Amino acid sequence: MKNKEIILKGIPASPGIVSGKAFLFGREQYTIPRRAIRDDQIQNEIKRFKDALIQTKNEILEIKKRISEEMGVEQAQIFSAHLLVIDDSMLIEEVISKLKKEKLSIEYVFQDVLKRYIKVFSDMDDEYLKERISDINDVGRRILRNLIGAKEDILSNLKEKVMVVAYDLSPSDTATMHKKNVKGFATDIGGRTSHTAIMAKSLEIPAVVGLETLTKKVETGDTIIIDGTHGTVVINPSPKTLKKYEIDRERLEAFEKHLLELKNLPCVTLDGRKIELSANIEVPEDVPSVIAHGAEGIGLYRTEYFYMNRKDLPTEDEQYKAYSTVAKKVKPNPVIIRTLDLGGDKFLSQLDVPQQMNPFLGWRAIRFCLARPDIFKTQLRAILRSSIHGKLKMMYPMISGLDELRQANAILEEAKKELKKESIQFNEDMEVGAMIEVPSAALTSDILAKEVAFFSIGTNDLIQYSLAVDRVNEKIAYLYEPAHPAVLRLIKTIIENGHNAGIWIGMCGEMAGDIVMTIILLGLGLDEFSTSPIATPEIKRIIRSVTMAQAKEIAQEAINLPTGKEIEKFARKKIKEIVPDLAIEVE
Repeated sequence: MKNKEIILKGIPASPGIVSGKAFLFGREQYTIPRRAIRDDQIQNEIKRFKDALIQTKNEILEIKKRISEEMGVEQAQIFSAHLLVIDDSMLIEEVISKLKKEKLSIEYVFQDVLKRYIKVFSDMDDEYLKERISDINDVGRRILRNLIGAKEDILSNLKEKVMVVAYDLSPSDTATMHKKNVKGFATDIGGRTSHTAIMAKSLEIPAVVGLETLTKKVETGDTIIIDGTHGTVVINPSPKTLKKYEIDRERLEAFEKHLLELKNLPCVTLDGRKIELSANIEVPEDVPSVIAHGAEGIGLYRTEYFYMNRKDLPTEDEQYKAYSTVAKKVKPNPVIIRTLDLGGDKFLSQLDVPQQMNPFLGWRAIRFCLARPDIFKTQLRAILRSSIHGKLKMMYPMISGLDELRQANAILEEAKKELKKESIQFNEDMEVGAMIEVPSAALTSDILAKEVAFFSIGTNDLIQYSLAVDRVNEKIAYLYEPAHPAVLRLIKTIIENGHNAGIWIGMCGEMAGDIVMTIILLGLGLDEFSTSPIATPEIKRIIRSVTMAQAKEIAQEAINLPTGKEIEKFARKKIKEIVPDLAIEVE
């Protein structure tokens, strides 16, 4: 029955609760007839194809420019992947070759080639490459529309406030949303780290993805509730359900307002233990958000975004300008720069990096830097030069043992000698640390701790490698457990070894922003939490609500439980007791 209330669970992509009328946003499905052409029409068809490519490229460049101005450079870089599809010489040559051979209309030939490309990518085992299907689909749809002269169905044309429902939303779909008319959106497919989710957070629009069957159950005009905090969508809610969610929304908004009131208060436990609360950033444009949410510095500055989606390598001066700008803005608080961490699911388009069977286990991060000291030293020089402008620190990613650490430090010493020779100033006492995200580094952290100033635990990879779970593979996502006893024991070992050597320990992986794990990590002795800016107020609230004695007791009890599910259930129960108004579910 149409009016029966239906509740669907998906993946929370962007927090917040909204309700309103659904708008079922459908992709254009173009029916291209098979039409033969004469020999003398071939050149004109090729011209039509090239004109459509230019028109499409200009459209995407315009979107990219607008998004860069309104939302920042990082969000705009999403469209660089679209531009790479348009400039793909293999694709273009295959279309023209097929056109000449089969003598069919260019739109028919292009659609046929596009379908083959999508099938090839769909059949690949590499999850990162599978994610590129949406880019190919989006660009292909635009090129086809321009070839046949069809009108674009875009979300910017919305005339009233709606809840957008779709099988999927491409980055360009999301980018054309006008916040005033899109209250929230929900999709059948997608994950927490999909382009759609990233854009939703930037636009601050509540969103739920991965609902699987939503578009089959909802119609335009239906009343729906989107709870982006818990990942729930309610279709045709009863008056009672609407009232419940309205109360939840008011409570959530009041709580978020209250959290921001903590902005200028110290991150300190009830018994006076000071904890460093930092934020993770990708680009200098992220700094205002760090300051607005009350973080006390930057615990992870991901520098690889400088290198991606461009045709050349960033110069030393270009990097120096960016790093020193961030250092000045955050001063006197610290900024920790992570050296280049490429590979895995992040690639350089301008370098001839071979395709790897297991990219997360391959030529990446510090391994890449040690193999390319020319690129590595350029970055190290830029970081050293920037160190005089603030409290700058630096750390190496994916260190697996002492040899790698010493090799990296040797190149750092070469960079220092060069700068001294050139009479260029830098902070000779700049702290240098190591990320601990490989089990071998965790198990030898007592050795590594003697040669660094600090550790930062990268839990995204540490969990992936410890549990043998590909963190971008949705089929085994249920096995990716931050609360797994093995993970907690490794973290405990790292912290104890670091403290025994007299160094401080931070965490910059997603686990640092997981409110379920905050008290356990605090009790294990973590000195610094670094997470997304938007998560810092909640983390601060939790830390300010407990004593170290309480946290240690909870951590000890948790680490002795036999399974990750039991640990998570126990942690949820404890945190709800301590901070009852947190938006957290307890079984």
